[in-house]
Amino acid sequence: MQDISGKRVAILATNGFEQSELEVPRDKLRQAGAEVHVVSLKAGEIKGWDKSDWGRPVPVDKTREEVRPQDYDALVLPGGQINPDLLRVETKALAFIRSFWTDKKVIGAICHAPWLLIEAGVIRDRRVTSYKSIKTDVINAGGKWEDSEVVTDQGLVTSRNPGDLDAFCGKLAEEIREGRHERRAA
Repeated sequence: MQDISGKRVAILATNGFEQSELEVPRDKLRQAGAEVHVVSLKAGEIKGWDKSDWGRPVPVDKTREEVRPQDYDALVLPGGQINPDLLRVETKALAFIRSFWTDKKVIGAICHAPWLLIEAGVIRDRRVTSYKSIKTDVINAGGKWEDSEVVTDQGLVTSRNPGDLDAFCGKLAEEIREGRHERRAA
């Protein structure tokens, strides 16, 4: 992975995130030199979903109220079915995501997390992938869906599932190193 020392990354999640889709990007981006914060709606811990049952708790570094998009260079949205479904009804979470897009910063979303991109209004006319069960949702929202392990469109990095995490993390680091994507239309 590319060196992204000095970069700051927020991972926005709540209970029910897919365990590996939060922990692997968090750990790999930290190993690449980034300062990574797990951001959630409430302080304390959030509990993951690990394949077919509840997983391990993960400490929350900051609450959504304690952070501003301008504090970060990139945003990562882990999937799982429960996590993005809970977050996509949270107005402040959607505004947080939308701010990263408007500010032309890198956003990574994996598995079911493109639901959040749909609700935040950033998926239209973008090349993306997702977990196969939400393909129709993505297409109906105007996304250009592809069945690839990682798809990148002007700083928007998406992947299908935990099997794509190496490609997802590698592309995230590359995009974070490149910085803002000025040609992107908000």
